[in-house]
Amino acid sequence: MAKIIVITSGKGGVGKTTTAINIAVAMKYFGQDALVIDGNITTPNVGINLNAPEVPINLNHVLKGKAEPFEAVYEHESGIKIIPSSISIKELKDTQTGKLKNFKLDFKKISNNVIIDCAAGLGNEASHIMELADELIIVTNPEMPAITDALKTIKYAEQMKKSVRGVIVTRVRKDHIELSPEVVREMLEVPIIGMVPEDISVQESVKIKGPVVQTHPKSKAARAYKEIAATLLEVHYDSEKDREKILERLSNWIKGRK
Repeated sequence: MAKIIVITSGKGGVGKTTTAINIAVAMKYFGQDALVIDGNITTPNVGINLNAPEVPINLNHVLKGKAEPFEAVYEHESGIKIIPSSISIKELKDTQTGKLKNFKLDFKKISNNVIIDCAAGLGNEASHIMELADELIIVTNPEMPAITDALKTIKYAEQMKKSVRGVIVTRVRKDHIELSPEVVREMLEVPIIGMVPEDISVQESVKIKGPVVQTHPKSKAARAYKEIAATLLEVHYDSEKDREKILERLSNWIKGRK
């Protein structure tokens, strides 16, 4: 049964887009089809992160009635499908996110796993995206400002009568400064479905415009996203067996030195 999962956050800059993209690629790793829609119309990043900043037909065209949803679908080299939004300021004119609900069934026909990267915050743009959700996943960092905003998002979702599947905590360092998983769980009162460690592989993947699950498949962050996807898909995944072996690490280090 097709499902729409909206990846949202109360605060910007917590890794929401990175999470949406990499969960989709991890789903593909497990043999499942996945579609990522850039629902952040005002400041879209999905296309930029996947080296497709400008495309002939995008979500803006769909919302304006100039194209059908399937016409705005592109396949990334990782195997996932994407519907980017336009980065052009001109394209923002007359783009009404409230019309997204009219295409819910169309999106589900394109893929069984529809992941929407939502705008941060709780404004109209974000609420229109959240209306589409069968499930919401909140992305946050283990810091008080981000956790506070995540809590607001959860309470807002409850008012909308939307199901919150859980929270993903990114940029985890496991030091004495950040909030512990126990504190995060106690404050938010929802399950933690994933902890993504601080990992330079993520920054490197963004630089080369690719998902870390594809560019650095055995990195700590990539394996964390695979664990999350496995949980969502209810499939088995052994992160320890997927670790980079010593010889592989040495070989990659030598290649990097050349």
